[in-house]
Amino acid sequence: MLRPSGAEEAAQLPLRRARAPVPVPSPAAPDGSRASARLGLACLLLLLLLTLPARVDTSWWYIGALGARVICDNIPGLVSRQRQLCQRYPDIMRSVGEGAREWIRECQHQFRHHRWNCTTLDRDHTVFGRVMLRSSREAAFVYAISSAGVVHAITRACSQGELSVCSCDPYTRGRHHDQRGDFDWGGCSDNIHYGVRFAKAFVDAKEKRLKDARALMNLHNNRCGRTAVRRFLKLECKCHGVSGSCTLRTCWRALSDFRRTGDYLRRRYDGAVQVMATQDGANFTAARQGYRRATRTDLVYFDNSPDYCVLDKAAGSLGTAGRVCSKTSKGTDGCEIMCCGRGYDTTRVTRVTQCECKFHWCCAVRCKECRNTVDVHTCKAPKKAEWLDQT
Repeated sequence: MLRPSGAEEAAQLPLRRARAPVPVPSPAAPDGSRASARLGLACLLLLLLLTLPARVDTSWWYIGALGARVICDNIPGLVSRQRQLCQRYPDIMRSVGEGAREWIRECQHQFRHHRWNCTTLDRDHTVFGRVMLRSSREAAFVYAISSAGVVHAITRACSQGELSVCSCDPYTRGRHHDQRGDFDWGGCSDNIHYGVRFAKAFVDAKEKRLKDARALMNLHNNRCGRTAVRRFLKLECKCHGVSGSCTLRTCWRALSDFRRTGDYLRRRYDGAVQVMATQDGANFTAARQGYRRATRTDLVYFDNSPDYCVLDKAAGSLGTAGRVCSKTSKGTDGCEIMCCGRGYDTTRVTRVTQCECKFHWCCAVRCKECRNTVDVHTCKAPKKAEWLDQT
């Protein structure tokens, strides 16, 4: 059992074996009834095959869409290990849901000016659709930042007293020193140890069960995300002494804003390393001769990214038709790059904003409404009709 002292690993929680249901023989049915039943079953199976994707890759990420309505038995995509942790620690699951919403917002911020913009699908248990089925660098980033988001959310909840199973960091005690001199550990250091430990037990559970090349890739990127949060722990201090001098200091470790983790993982995405699994499936090697080997801090991926310029249902690409772009920018948000050379449409719109705000004694702020007419540029759709519905 997880304890505030951190003495036990979350991964060591005992598992309960569910008893297999005892089959109850059904009464014999006439031949005609059996044929009708078989025909009905065949039709049902055919309908399921036609309506379901080739591989359903649901994930715990969907917890972020549930808000406070986290009911462990109703969350699709949880493996038995995750479901047990969910049932045992419902308050932590609320933090996991908050972390999921936070890292999805951060992902969309980091890629807001790119062809792939971390778009989520409403009421879709896969959250991102088929785009995550490919072992691309986008998948590598999502797995890393999702793992980081869970660590950040749980660590913050521990220190804020929102969880009964953890509190401040119990290990950061005694006297220490930095470039400014000696100080005493005090205050409430963020309990990164517990956040990392629970995130590893919960997030990695599905990959440890599958044990294939893609699972190996996901586990590596999950670890990169967890270590990224730890990387940006900051030292905060309070000075004691005459007139507030810092002859004596009390310090504690605190989480940095999650944006720093997002910025760091975005840079890791830019430098992600393409790899292939070794023959024993236990490690990585460079995808091609002359490629550099991946380190523990590198994001890794197997497959090249799909063409995000056009709609491709099979690859999960939504295309860039209709995306807003900048006419003057030369970067990835510029119309030339965002629209993939297809050109753009320009629409003149009038926006109403609050302006010339003034404070009136005692307690009111009054603003005027200002109208501003601007040109909005959106990417054209591909000219070839067959590009619009690739499957």
